[in-house]
Amino acid sequence: MAGRGDSGRERFGGADEGGTPGTAPARPLPPAVLPRPSSRPRAGAGPRGTLRRMTTFRAAPAVFAALLFLAPAAVADEAPSHLATLAEQARALQPLTRTVVARDFLAQVPQLPRITPRTVYRDSARTRAWSAREAAALPDSVRARLVPRELDERFYYDTRYGSPLAYVRTLEILGERGLRGVRGKRIADFGCGMLGHLRLLAESGAQTVGIDVDPLLPALYSEPGDRGVVGSGTVQLATGQWPADERVVREVGEGLDLFVSKNTLKNGYLHPAEPVDARMLVHLGVSDSAFVAALARGVRRGGMVMIYNLCPAPAAPGKPYIPWADGRCPFPRAMWEAAGFRVLEFDRDDGPAARAMGHALGWDAGANGMKLESDLFATYSLFVRK
Repeated sequence: MAGRGDSGRERFGGADEGGTPGTAPARPLPPAVLPRPSSRPRAGAGPRGTLRRMTTFRAAPAVFAALLFLAPAAVADEAPSHLATLAEQARALQPLTRTVVARDFLAQVPQLPRITPRTVYRDSARTRAWSAREAAALPDSVRARLVPRELDERFYYDTRYGSPLAYVRTLEILGERGLRGVRGKRIADFGCGMLGHLRLLAESGAQTVGIDVDPLLPALYSEPGDRGVVGSGTVQLATGQWPADERVVREVGEGLDLFVSKNTLKNGYLHPAEPVDARMLVHLGVSDSAFVAALARGVRRGGMVMIYNLCPAPAAPGKPYIPWADGRCPFPRAMWEAAGFRVLEFDRDDGPAARAMGHALGWDAGANGMKLESDLFATYSLFVRK
């Protein structure tokens, strides 16, 4: 779903917990019982100052850009803040947006709070994680075997997958198809990987829930203000396999206005063309038809499902197969229609717009920048519940 703007490797590349870009895809949902090496794909409160609520999508572009530029200074102290980077990214992305919902998303960046470094603890297999408070309550003999890791503000917002603002293209498409705003909307993100983008949606009034199997996320987002009421909306996290885990299904709930998945539901992850390590794939825990049927139960009539995938170029002949390069929808059109969905778009090419977004986010900058024209592609599929 999102990527590291200064490295150009985000959208389908993993990273270690320190934020170093890697080469794995971004958002697969592996089995919870497996270890999570950094190369493996996956299953997205400081003072806010006087700028709060001053900027909306209705602001003139010049005012919008000025407020985004000034926002980090309003919340920053002497230490450098990743919020300044996010504000610069929002300013660069703003000319690419035309819709109310995408502009409002970017306009909420000044509301993001400063985050002080946090320590989380993981077991050696990286299958479980504890916040500092949770770890302190463990017996000394147990805590001594855990591996601590300090995670900074950048990791809080970008995690392993880069800027949360890379969701803006998905929102722009939804805006073009009639989503005029998110106030009061119930939104679920499958394979969220982070909560920064959900905070921005919540600031605009959405009730959001991120779905992910990564045990690091509840340990990272465990302080007051991380979840619950945010702005005029809410942010929640459901950790586990949806819809295989009934507890997760209950936490996500039904009556969703929007179910979005970015860089997780890829055909290459679910149906690889060649044999690959199972840890490189997405394991839904249910059949394809059961997954789509669960979507039909979870999304209200008139609600939408969006699958948006950014991908690198396929491997050259003779090179190892790259599952995350196949970003086609993994579920056939007929399956959606049989489950009660109307197909609005199916595997629609969005490469040019994705490359414009990548350039605005700086994915092509620096010595290791991407060659966007030859190594960044995008497709999306969009469905509405009948």
